[in-house]
This record gives sequence, structure tokens and C-alpha cells, in this order.
Amino acid sequence: MSVARLSVLRAGPQVTLQDAGRFGLMRYGVPASGPMDRFAFAIANLVLGNPANAPAIEVSLAGLTLYCAEGPVCLAIAGGDFQILIDEKPVAAWGIFTLHRGQTLVIRPGRWGNWCYLATGGKIRHDRWLESSATHSLSNFGGGRITSETDLLIDEVRPAVRQPTAVLRPVSARPRPKIKVVLGPQDRFFDAKTITRLLAEPFVLTDAYDRMGVRLSGPSLRPRATLDMPSEGIVRGSIQVAGDGVATVLLADHQTTGGYPKIATVLSCDLDGFVQLRSRSRVRFEAVSPEDAIAATRTRLRSRDAYFSTLQTGD
Repeated sequence: MSVARLSVLRAGPQVTLQDAGRFGLMRYGVPASGPMDRFAFAIANLVLGNPANAPAIEVSLAGLTLYCAEGPVCLAIAGGDFQILIDEKPVAAWGIFTLHRGQTLVIRPGRWGNWCYLATGGKIRHDRWLESSATHSLSNFGGGRITSETDLLIDEVRPAVRQPTAVLRPVSARPRPKIKVVLGPQDRFFDAKTITRLLAEPFVLTDAYDRMGVRLSGPSLRPRATLDMPSEGIVRGSIQVAGDGVATVLLADHQTTGGYPKIATVLSCDLDGFVQLRSRSRVRFEAVSPEDAIAATRTRLRSRDAYFSTLQTGD
């Protein structure tokens, strides 16, 4: 079978290879990692006929430039609203296209969004760690960072499942400035006024933002009690508050345990929209009951499954 080769001319920080995540190992201190925006990641794969969890390149706001040294190779991009150019000519930010030998692909920031995903019509050669391709950004274990002056080899290159075309961008893929949370599990460490500030006042995402999490600027959420809780497991989406009252929303590469109280937890179905908010964006939090959180997540999953079915059937 044919092999394509993409030379990396430029890759900014936090451009990595990811699969859907490394599951079942947090009890051993191993983060799940995986894509920041799980919805867009799955879309980029599915439009090419790949499994939804196939390895793909996660591109940060820092951008990526690739030169096709051997081709052609079919590619798909989804996530955010990035500028995509082939030989300086724009193509759809969400779309399927073929990169031919001698052509250069440039991905750079557009009007909104932090992350987009580049999937390939073929298998990217890469390292695996603990049976997963997901890259843990601090250790670089897994598929690894995409770095300048290296080559990406793509095996079993195959043609597109359809002609190059734009992909319908669902409304739910946009940034979400109002985020639903469930209070707790340590809301008992905060008085009623602090809980009210969390839910009534806006916060701003700071520049302290990476795959582990993002610190928020806004009203102080200082705990009222001595922080003597033992370390315990943490989930993605936890809003963790340090002793200085500053909150951090934990994301894909979050630590597996921590001893700071979590005042609330972002609903999993709102996290993809949250991570597409850029630094200095404003965000508000809305508390819902655990029962309403389950119902909202199931509704969102049904909507996404319906959208995925249109990608696979070509409707």
C-alpha cells in the first residue's frame, strides 16, 4: 500500500497527536489525556471513514505548517474557526481535501476557537504508551508532540470517502460562554456568599491555560475552612479552588489526585464548548441538579449521535 510523507515546516506549542484517550489507568496516576474538544476530534475522523477514536493531530492556536513531500493524502479538519490554506489559497475551515505532492498546508488562528483537529485518510506512524496514542503534554508520553523539521509518515493511504467538500459545522461546536455545573463535591468548604459569587458573577479565562487546565480571573472563592481534606481522585471539568481563592478548571491532562476543594464540576457535555473559549474570554456558570445534568448530557449525546449518522451516511 502507498505511503504519504508530510514534512513539518512549523509547529507551535501544544500541537500533539491524540487518540480518544487512555482510559482505566487513573487509579495508577496516569491521566486519560485525549483531545481537548472531543466532539470536533470525532467529526474529523468520521468524515474520512476513520473510527471516531483514531489518532489525529490536535492543533493549538499556535498553528501548524505541513509540506507534502510524498502524496497525495486525503485530510479532514474540524474544530474552531481556523484559517486553512493550501499553497496560500483558502479552503473550508471544516472540510475534506486532498494534499498533493509539493503542496503546503497552513493552519493558523481564525475568528474563534482554540483547538482544531487534522485527521488523515491513512494511519500515522507513531509511538504508543500503555496501549494508547494519546499524548500527555507534560511527559510527552504517547504519540508525542508534533515538532518542526520532522516528518509524518502515513501508511495505508486511501482515497476520500467522498469528493473534497465542506463539512457542516454544528452550532453546538461553537464556544459556550455560559457553562452548566453541578455543585461539589466539596462545596461545603465555601459559604453561601461565595457560592452566589460563583454563579452570579462573570469570570475571565487567563493566559495560564494549557492542556492541564485554565486559571480563572474573577471574584475570590476563598474557602471558609482550613484545607485539611485528604487528596482524592479528580475528574475532568473539576473547578478546583486553591487557598488564595483562585479557581482552575481542570482539563484533558489534569492530575489524577488533588487536595484542594472542588467547588463545582462542569458538565461533560459543556466541556467541548468551554475549551474553545480563548484566553480573556468571559464565562458564567449555572448550577443544575445532578438529575438535570444527566438529562442534559443524554440529550446532547442523542443530538451528537444524530449528527454523526449524517457524516457516515453522507446525508
